[in-house]
Amino acid sequence: MLSETGRTFCICKANGSIFLFPGVNSARLCPLLPNRIHDMAKNKNFIYFDLAESAELFKNENPIIARFAEESSTSEEFEDRLACLSDEISHSEIGLPAPTRSALNRINEMLFASGKKMTDLSTGKEVILQTFDCLWKILRGIPVPEATSDFMADLCQLFRQLRGETCPPPSKEEVINYTRRWQSGSDKSVIAIREENKKRIIQLLIEKIEHRHNPASCFIFEPGLTYDQKRQKVEEWWHDFRFHLAFAVRSPKELNKFLGNSLSPEIMERLAKAKKKEMPFFVTPYYLSLLNPTGKGYNDTTIRNYVLYSEELVEAYGSIRAWEKEDIVVAGEPNAAGWLLPEGRNIHRRYPEVAILIPDSMGRACGGLCAPCQRMYDFQNKRLNFEFEALKPKETWRKKLNGLMQYFENDTQLRDILITGGDALMSQNKTLRNILDAVYKMALRKKEANRFRKEGERYAEIQRVRLGSRLLAYLPFRINDELTAILKEFKEKASEAGIKQFIIQTHFESPLEITPEAHKAIRAILSAGWIITNQLVFTVAASRRGHTARLRQALNKEGIITYYTFSVKGFEENYALFTPNSRSLQEKEEEKKYGIMTEAQEQELYNALYSPQKPFVFLPEFMKREQLPFISTDRNVLNLPAIGKSMTFKTIGITPQGQRILKFDHDKSRKHSPIIHKMEEMVIVENKAIAAYLRQLEKMGEKADNYASVWEYDKGETEPRFGIYEYPEYGFRITDEISNIGISRK
Repeated sequence: MLSETGRTFCICKANGSIFLFPGVNSARLCPLLPNRIHDMAKNKNFIYFDLAESAELFKNENPIIARFAEESSTSEEFEDRLACLSDEISHSEIGLPAPTRSALNRINEMLFASGKKMTDLSTGKEVILQTFDCLWKILRGIPVPEATSDFMADLCQLFRQLRGETCPPPSKEEVINYTRRWQSGSDKSVIAIREENKKRIIQLLIEKIEHRHNPASCFIFEPGLTYDQKRQKVEEWWHDFRFHLAFAVRSPKELNKFLGNSLSPEIMERLAKAKKKEMPFFVTPYYLSLLNPTGKGYNDTTIRNYVLYSEELVEAYGSIRAWEKEDIVVAGEPNAAGWLLPEGRNIHRRYPEVAILIPDSMGRACGGLCAPCQRMYDFQNKRLNFEFEALKPKETWRKKLNGLMQYFENDTQLRDILITGGDALMSQNKTLRNILDAVYKMALRKKEANRFRKEGERYAEIQRVRLGSRLLAYLPFRINDELTAILKEFKEKASEAGIKQFIIQTHFESPLEITPEAHKAIRAILSAGWIITNQLVFTVAASRRGHTARLRQALNKEGIITYYTFSVKGFEENYALFTPNSRSLQEKEEEKKYGIMTEAQEQELYNALYSPQKPFVFLPEFMKREQLPFISTDRNVLNLPAIGKSMTFKTIGITPQGQRILKFDHDKSRKHSPIIHKMEEMVIVENKAIAAYLRQLEKMGEKADNYASVWEYDKGETEPRFGIYEYPEYGFRITDEISNIGISRK
């Protein structure tokens, strides 16, 4: 029996849970109340309650908290009582279960932050933390116009957690069963549906070519061909990536036609609005053949969401802000990460050791526009586009490229170059060869220059070259013999310049994208001696139980290792795709953990990746021998604007709409720009409540109960990197001097 402002309440423990009651005979209530609370907690419809129903549920489950609100004349007094309760529970003599301790920590964090004004790093808008002020008003019946039941749903779960209620995680067998729900692009039943898709699409392509009047085109029919001969011709062209680029779908009407007129009037109206706003459409016939317009067979939602834009994205297009704030460059001024960059938007930089190169070539295009693309801002401003003729390198490009290489060569810390866009492999082979040759010569000059520098004054030498491309999924025919020969030749000579890591950084979003065609492309790149790593965007569809684990499994069997599992950036345009970070943590702790390796296993895999063995041979054998269903070499992270990738955060508030307010810290395991020390508190307001996310899942056919523990994940810590993602050690000590830095943050 504990006292609180002259009154009493009881704390008792039963069946591993904590129960809080007003000052009455707890022995009389304890046998009755646990069952009532248990029944309320099992109510499957609470995420569909309205605000009044949610408030009533909260009062029934938490009578002492409801009484605090009734007897407090101000929200400050209410918070004082909550703080007293938290303190009393913390110092009670009974043993507190882990969920209770975690809930107490979150309550204390939210109490500490209460009333503070902070700036949302993602939007730049001011946010006032008023979680318990809002709760006090709702419990007292004071109108809060912006409040929703999603706010109360999160707090209901928080106080259930305070009472020690928790949901057991799925077993390894259950996780494996979850993975079996998701088919691969190499499954026979999937291939059969896609063969029918291909037949339908080829018929439409024949009609399109028949009406095409472009004598300069390689893809026209000779006069007098029969229909069967035309079909045979298109079948041959189908394996030429240029054919798919030439006949990519560029309008909603054509998109619907190629999908068998299966799109609803609502979707067509939305896409028409997108077209009117000059939002690009670009989907190759190959990628369209992966979708399933039949309504039967495999579930294609994950990849379909990449092609069909959401209402929020269409509405926002034209006013989208750059999430990657460091990509906004003003000549002569440091970017948001503090770096001084050459003129022209070719180099993007956040970290000391790595910079992105975006060439003035067809590499500024993609094999398709991904709806959650972090560079949608650049497509909106037409810096990235699908006008291939206009994107071909000008005569001045080679001179400009040499200047850009000097930036890398003369920088004291840069050791890693990521060539992307757009898409690095969209550049023509001749252009890509020239770029790689320039990188090789730059790396060689940087290495040679170090011979004349003293120990401790030497510059970082180039150790890693990466090509960012989604074409393995979007257009695998691009990976032809000439391209793989270029990659192989570059690796052989660049190794002389000290470069040790050669990586194709790709993006498969679903195991459905791993088709026989993709399989062939993957084998070709791996046979050229390059490693392939995968980045996944953790959209709502991709976040379904077992989906990401199944993708890891399918990629590993192909010889690909996973790199990042990215939370979707939280701007309004990505509302439909955004998955709360709590689900990313839940996936890490409850699913990904079954692919975590021991130190010995990690070392063996690391050594194998540097050996002449082919990854598509040793990875499946390694998994089978070590009894690993998949290999978890990726890190679940959010890309913080101007700061870097991190999943180190704690929840410090909930908006009246139910969105969690997260306070992040940067990843302390890697080097950052010195500007990190001038950064204020890094606060992100998620753009979606957990309850709203669970309703989305249910619309997709999922059961919210299978995700019940998601509410408990309210703080995270960034995972360590797998060894292959660390930079190799130099045989010398480099300078501490940082060049090309301007800092300046207001």
